[in-house]
Amino acid sequence: MSAVPDLYRTASRASLTELGRAARPIEGRDDDYDELLALVADRRVVLIGEASHGSEDFYCERARITQRLIEEHGFTVVAVEADWPDADRANRFVMGSSDDVTVGAALSDFRRFPTWMWRNTEVERFIGWLRDHNDRCRDPRRKVRFQGLDLYSLRASMDAVVAYLDRVDPDEAHRARDRYACFDHVGAEGQAYGFALAHERAVPCESEVVAQLVELRRHASEYLRRDGWIEEDELFSAEQNAVVVRDAEEYYQQMYRAEVSSWNLRDRHMAATLDALLDHFDHRGGHTKVVVWEHNSHIGDARATAMSVRGELNVGQLARQRYGKHAVALIGLTTYDGEVTAATDWGQPARRRTVRAALPESYEHLLHELVLDGLAPARFWMPMSDAGAASVLETPRLERAIGVVYRPETERASHYFPARLDQQFDIVIHLDRTSALQPLDDIAAWDPLEPPQTYPSGI
Repeated sequence: MSAVPDLYRTASRASLTELGRAARPIEGRDDDYDELLALVADRRVVLIGEASHGSEDFYCERARITQRLIEEHGFTVVAVEADWPDADRANRFVMGSSDDVTVGAALSDFRRFPTWMWRNTEVERFIGWLRDHNDRCRDPRRKVRFQGLDLYSLRASMDAVVAYLDRVDPDEAHRARDRYACFDHVGAEGQAYGFALAHERAVPCESEVVAQLVELRRHASEYLRRDGWIEEDELFSAEQNAVVVRDAEEYYQQMYRAEVSSWNLRDRHMAATLDALLDHFDHRGGHTKVVVWEHNSHIGDARATAMSVRGELNVGQLARQRYGKHAVALIGLTTYDGEVTAATDWGQPARRRTVRAALPESYEHLLHELVLDGLAPARFWMPMSDAGAASVLETPRLERAIGVVYRPETERASHYFPARLDQQFDIVIHLDRTSALQPLDDIAAWDPLEPPQTYPSGI
């Protein structure tokens, strides 16, 4: 996609009027999303994004929509941009099958940077709501799962596979330990493995992780001798962890060699995990419907952004291609300014930062103009199916993406990319000013509000 021309920096009065007509207010009322839900309720997969990983308001509004999709429209899986084993502990809690007695304990496996992305007050509230919902659910098929889609958990997933085999097949558990011991000489972190391979300080473990996945699947019917969904779910989780190990091994190989390849591998893994969730729960005779929570960069169709020029794809694009556009809803969230929880560098503590006002040539600034001119409230949503809105939003503009690191001194180069909003999403939710996500952990550096600093790492 080409750079954004200067002539697109300022919208005409007619364009603003068209957008204003399409804007639906969000006022904190029970019926805020009635029309939105009517548009997406029959979709198989509803993907809801966020323009940053650290904005509280995105989590809050995403949860509001998701709760209604669950209660009113039969969605039974919430799949998130998190590692499988970490989310699985939370899933066991919401399903009532864990020893954890508090939500905070159920979220305690989220230890990898950035911990605040899932260990925060909004996720704590939502997981508590899921547990209450499931406790009230008489039909076990209507209970809602909370599952992770990501692949960073190389060591944790290996441990989970071995723990499962220790219970069902100790001999195979011993062989699994031997296979996974291939990684021992480079430590527990995937980045260390990738670095060692790139500098010829290690040998690949590809054959070992593939062999372990093949063996686990070969013995699957044997492990399912006992009837019941619980045992089936345990095997499914073990298989998914083995898949994570296989894909993470390849991902960390590629990390130091080909950036595009590693991005595509990760999003293909997340899309394949979504496929596996649908297949697994469909197997029980239902028509599974899933809500996905990820960053806009994963949710919005990559073909409508500069990502496609770089040869990148994402989950939103793959979902449309695999299930059909009419079975998928892509919902993006944007903001003009406010605060965000983010780090100053990778691996550093979370801080509460000021988000700069959006650039004049951006979609965020365009939507902000509606608020300034009184054509829309400070919070609104609009469907891209609205012909008037689409005619304005088809003009390419810049769009902002903030990951878990924020360094505003390089904001234009680091955080903005050309896009076509009308093709990227089916629905856009604009929250003109947003607040910072509050971590559950006591982070001394978080509370003081500091000047901003940005970079879209960790999207």
